[in-house]
Amino acid sequence: METRSAKRKKLSINAPITKEEEEEDRISDLPDDVIHHIFSYLPIKSVAQTSLLSKRWNIIWRSFPDLDFTTVDALTSTTNPAAAALTTTTPAALISSLRRRVQHHVSKGAKYADQISTLIEKRHSDIRAVKFRAFVSFSTLNRLIRNSVKHNVQELDVEVFTCDYFNFPRIVMNSAALKTLRLKSWHPGFRLPPLEIMKEGLKSLSVLSLSRPILHDSPSLINLFTNSSFPSLKKLHLEACFGMTHLKIECPALEDLCLEHNFQLHDLEISAPKLEKLRVFSCFDANSNSNVSRVTIEAPLLKNIVWSYNAVTQECVLNKLTSLHEAVVGFFVPNEDLSAAKFRSVSNFLTGISCCKSLTLESQCIEIMSKNDRVSMCSFGKLKCLELSTGFEKHNNSALAGVFRSAPTVNTITIKILGDDKAERRWNKDLWQSPSSGEERYWESQTQYLNSFLRHLKVVRIFGFTECANDVSLVKFLLKHGKVLQQVFLFTSLSKPRDSLLREKIKSHIMGFSRASSNANIVFQ
Repeated sequence: METRSAKRKKLSINAPITKEEEEEDRISDLPDDVIHHIFSYLPIKSVAQTSLLSKRWNIIWRSFPDLDFTTVDALTSTTNPAAAALTTTTPAALISSLRRRVQHHVSKGAKYADQISTLIEKRHSDIRAVKFRAFVSFSTLNRLIRNSVKHNVQELDVEVFTCDYFNFPRIVMNSAALKTLRLKSWHPGFRLPPLEIMKEGLKSLSVLSLSRPILHDSPSLINLFTNSSFPSLKKLHLEACFGMTHLKIECPALEDLCLEHNFQLHDLEISAPKLEKLRVFSCFDANSNSNVSRVTIEAPLLKNIVWSYNAVTQECVLNKLTSLHEAVVGFFVPNEDLSAAKFRSVSNFLTGISCCKSLTLESQCIEIMSKNDRVSMCSFGKLKCLELSTGFEKHNNSALAGVFRSAPTVNTITIKILGDDKAERRWNKDLWQSPSSGEERYWESQTQYLNSFLRHLKVVRIFGFTECANDVSLVKFLLKHGKVLQQVFLFTSLSKPRDSLLREKIKSHIMGFSRASSNANIVFQ
């Protein structure tokens, strides 16, 4: 049977196109999968409205496989019940108000979720993706997920706010079609099925994200993410896993791993032969009374690691990170001093990432190295780009020098100076009266140890530059001994108008510093 477009093409050979034919709807003649692709760029509400155009468009809407209801955003379109409840005064009234508001939003969200569930239930074709956010009850959520699974959904992305804890929908375990599962509970969380059941299901998953699961009854996830349980898993994200103390990951196909806000974690073991990206943020128990907290990572193909704001563990072993390209490292350190074991752990971590080509050290790293000379860095022989965040006070100089010594072939360094309102970092009007400052003498004493560093350094960027003794002495040293230095960018912090003349005077002095490289250019921004 010929389509309208085929007939039009045949007729156009023998007859000119009329004005009526030019105005005819040609979009309707596109294949369904092409129209579905166009729909994927539109909000779901706009897509649904096309069903009113004609019977043909109604069929296209009912067969549209990507149902992304997050563009409606029922979870955030209403008032946050927790924020609204804070307007009450007494604790009892606060709890009562919060409960009433949550129940109201859950009741309202249940009607919205039921509409979506009914829509899915009436479909005669499979669904590729369902994305959904709302205040719901568990029964409503379970129905929506059950109907999605019955239609062989491949991607299920659910973000909910419920009155009470809910159980992980077990019907998901029976789905052979499901490839991507994201489940997030804003409040109060959800319980996972027994690990034995988890291990037998979800074998087809390639992406798994769980946020706020309750694991008090199963604090140890040593035997879940193994070779047999998740053979196809490529991307794993675990956030705020309450009660989780031990985690072991041995998924053979895993390429991307993200762990966030797992504050009670004591023991992390990763052995992933194909892992390329690792992000661990705000994890581990900084106040644990456990005798041993440890990290063990073996990932020969790892290219990118972000280790930020994590408590320092007592043991650390990083093996075979020979493919590492970029590393970002930071720690969370309480006010009390670290033990000798934790200082060694920091050293072991830095040694384990020494193959990277780009390194960012957050401020706590510099502080740890400044407090204890036992934290040493081995040579980062492949390092080309180095970024440091530091308060850059006088006691930080030895740690910075140690980092520079460990980067013999680096060609670009970026220094971000924090907390420039401290007294030690204020204007030093006597700096130019003495022939040399203590900071300047210190850097001169390091010349022979930094010979390779100074022979490779080409670009320097300093943010928060305040022209105090520390800042000026380092810039003077790098200009004086940087043999191939090309650019020095000094991003000055804001100052009071009365300091403008002094600032210009200091800039003039800096421009007059001797330079080992005739190509060295100083730029103030």
